[in-house]
Parts: sequence; C-alpha cells; structure tokens
Amino acid sequence: MDGSTGRGVRTAGEEVVVPDTTVIYNGVLRRLIMEGVVRSVIAIPKELIQFFDRMVREGKALGMVALEELRLIRSLAERYGIEIRTATIGRRVEEDIDTLIREFAYENGYTLVTSSRPQKLSAEVLGVKVVYREPERIQLKELEKYFVGNVMSVHLKEGAPPMVKKGYPGRWTLEKVSDTPLTREEIEGLAEEIIEATKTLQDAVIEIERPGSTIIQLGDYRIIVTRPPMSDGWEITAVRPLVRPRLEDYNLPEKLLARLRERAEGIVIAGAPGMGKTTFAQALAEYYVRLGKIVKTVESPRDMRLPPQATQYSKVYASPEELHDILLLSRPDYTIFDEMRNDEDFKLYVDLRLAGIGMVGVVHASSPIDAIQRFIGRVDIGMLPSVVDTLIFIDSGQVRKVYALDITVRLPTGLREADLARPVVEVRDALTGELEYEIYTFGEQTTVVPVKKVIASTLGKSVESLIKSYLPSAEVVYEGERITIRVPREEAKNLSKIRRRLKRIKEQLGAEVSIEVT
Repeated sequence: MDGSTGRGVRTAGEEVVVPDTTVIYNGVLRRLIMEGVVRSVIAIPKELIQFFDRMVREGKALGMVALEELRLIRSLAERYGIEIRTATIGRRVEEDIDTLIREFAYENGYTLVTSSRPQKLSAEVLGVKVVYREPERIQLKELEKYFVGNVMSVHLKEGAPPMVKKGYPGRWTLEKVSDTPLTREEIEGLAEEIIEATKTLQDAVIEIERPGSTIIQLGDYRIIVTRPPMSDGWEITAVRPLVRPRLEDYNLPEKLLARLRERAEGIVIAGAPGMGKTTFAQALAEYYVRLGKIVKTVESPRDMRLPPQATQYSKVYASPEELHDILLLSRPDYTIFDEMRNDEDFKLYVDLRLAGIGMVGVVHASSPIDAIQRFIGRVDIGMLPSVVDTLIFIDSGQVRKVYALDITVRLPTGLREADLARPVVEVRDALTGELEYEIYTFGEQTTVVPVKKVIASTLGKSVESLIKSYLPSAEVVYEGERITIRVPREEAKNLSKIRRRLKRIKEQLGAEVSIEVT
C-alpha cells in the first residue's frame, strides 16, 4: 500500500486510526470511510496483512475475503484523499492479532477502530481512543433468492446450471433453476458474501474450515463450500429445514411415547441420508426439554434449532476428551449426539451411556438392523442392550420401525443341543413384541440371525417332508420367509388330507405357507 512505513511514526497533531480484523472482515472500515467518519491517516500493520495471507495459504476462505476488503479500502482511500500508511508492530503474528493491534494503538497513541465489544472495553480500560461500530446485518439476497416455496436445498457448481431440491425428506425432486451455467466468479462472489455474513450475524459461525472446504451454520442454513484442489471446481451446497415438527406431529403410538418418557435411555435414530433423522432428533430433544429434562447436544455443525434451555456443543471446537469431561460433570438427563460417524464418536456415546447419561445417537444406516450392527465390535455383546435399548428407524420423514433390545441366556433359535445355550441379545419389534433378530457369539464370530428365516427354514423341512409323503410330485418353493407348495392338478384331490396338518404347523411356527394348484 502507498504511504510511509514505520513502527508508529506520526506527525505531531496528526490523528492515526488502526483497524483490527473485525472491521476488515465485516466491511465496517469501508463504510466508515464512505460515511466520512474516518478521514485521518489509516495505519495498516504489516502483521495484519501477513495474518490474512497466512489464512489464504492455509486454505481459509475468510483470508481471501479480508485481502479483497483491504484492496477496496485502498481504492476508497485514494478516492477520498486519505493516506494509507503501512506500519510494523514488531511482534510475532502467531500471537492473537487483535490483541497485538490493541497494544500497538496504545503504545503509539492511535485510535482503534473495531466492531468487537470486548475489544472496545479492553481498549478503553487502557485509555485508548476507540471508534466502535457494530456490524450491519448482511442480507443473503443472492442465496435466499433460490429458497422459494418448499425448496429443501440449493446446489450450485461452476460450469453447471443451478439446481434445487423441492419437497420433503424422502419425497423430493431435483429441478433446474436456469439453463445458464454458473461461472467461477459468480460462485466465488456468493461464497465471499456468505463468509462475510458470518462476521456480522450473531447466529452465524464457521464450524469447519479446511484448505479445500468450509462448513458454515448461518441461521437456519447449513452451507458447504468446496473449492479446488479438493473439488474439481467451486461448489456451494446450502440446506435449510422446511419444518420443525413437534414430537406429537409424528403421531407416534402411546406405547412408544411411554417408552421414550419412562424407559428409553440408549436411543439410536437411524436412516438413510436426507430421510429426516436430525429433524426427528430435534423434535425429541425439544420434547425432553418440555418434560423438564436437562438436554445437551453434540453436533457438527450445530444446525438443530432448539429452545435456549438446551445447550449445543460443537465437536469442532472441543476434543472428545473435553466433551466427555463436560458432559460427565454436568450430568444432563439426555445428550443428543448428531451424526455419529467414526470410532471416536461411537466411543464417546458408549462411554457416556455406560456412565448413566441418557443418550440419543443419530447414525446413517440403510436398514434398522444395520444401525445395530455398527455397534458390534465397538462394544461387548453383553453390554449392547445397556448401550442401545431402543432403535428408531426413519424413512421419508416418518418412523417406520422401532426395535427394543434385551439380553437373555438360552438356546438360540434353530439350535437343538442344550449345551449350546449362551447369552442372546433379542431384537424385538418394540410395539408388537415380535422377536425379529438374535445376536450371539458362536466361536469367535458374532452372529446376527434373522429369526423368521430360521423358523421358515425349520418349517420348510417339516413341510417338505410332510408334502412329499402325500404328494410325491409336489414342488416346494422358498421365497424369502414365504413357502409355496405347487401341486399338480391330478393330485389335488389328496390335499384335504394335509390341509389341517399344515394349518397346525403354520400356527405353531408363525410362517406363511400357501398352496397353488398347477
């Protein structure tokens, strides 16, 4: 930048202002120049430029936003005849840059320009003159123009036309907004607007920033920005919840509501991506708050919209050990763990559950039993029902299946020798009580057995033996859990002898057996 360089040299009687990072990020310094509030010399520390430059090299999009803002400030200063003077603080940039700038202003008698209230108060305690301006709320007009009606998410990629998903979880369509492909400049400009907004909106935060991606929670919007070299082009995906249902809106059976109120403390909510798992978890968390429970969440990003009584923690800003200690010492009634992905997440869930804290975990799974299997190998089978006592499977925004887990010692279904009795985890339909799966160890292998198929197999042998004794030409066909007996027409007269016997077998073992005359 133009102007003299020094470590705090100024002419007698000359006023010099020095900005901190906040007024660069949010454009406040630029607006103060345009409004005529700032007309004195502006000192820009080299360390501030180095700080932003390092952010850019680390792949942090906010650094590029800041450097672009400094370029605009220089252009405005030239227009209004304001001198831009570079200066040297003379201390390491690794330290907190805003603290260094505040001390630099104190040491040289400069005026500090800031949008941070704590920075303002600290400077005033030191006797530093301060120009304080709260940031204006930025309207995300370019992004919000896509969210019209029942738009769930917006998908913008350079070189491709803008697309939106319309509908509701599990019932949506992908539609093209325009036939004109977006340019890189358009995507980058929108990304800068979004990142700048995170510095002006109280309900906005950059949750994750990596060299190739940035994840932002901005009010109701969850925004993912990816860029080269991580992706093959700039891309922005923005998602917002269309509805915030209460638990009562799901029309759950009273038996399940009673279980959630009185018994369930190791809850897993499962389903495929985009099916409404987090929406249901949010409704359940809000329900527990209304019941007078202490509720906390572990999220990344923090996109649940909950009453202020619920405290939301971010996995990004705390280690698993710190979260473990905080939750263990604060003893919430329920902790909602959104998006459990890796071993550390499952370990934290298990440790807290075994410590007596009510847990609600959200996991991706294509079927209910797949969600349970994700815990196998991560927890001893005998402890599984203590860790997961209730599994709720969500599909297309609705509760499609609820499993209850319990453990007993007995002979697994299908085995005959009494000395093969062992601990068996029973997975039952929580509403009907019907046994659907058994989990047990056989040798060194943990086995998940669909009970109906075992019963059908046992029944099939009985049926086949019975049918062949009366109808040698009959064909027995197995179709999953259903058994079909195909009888030649010339032998159909003998069916009356076995229908009663088949009925007793079906009632005893609960399988479906049908007869077809061919």
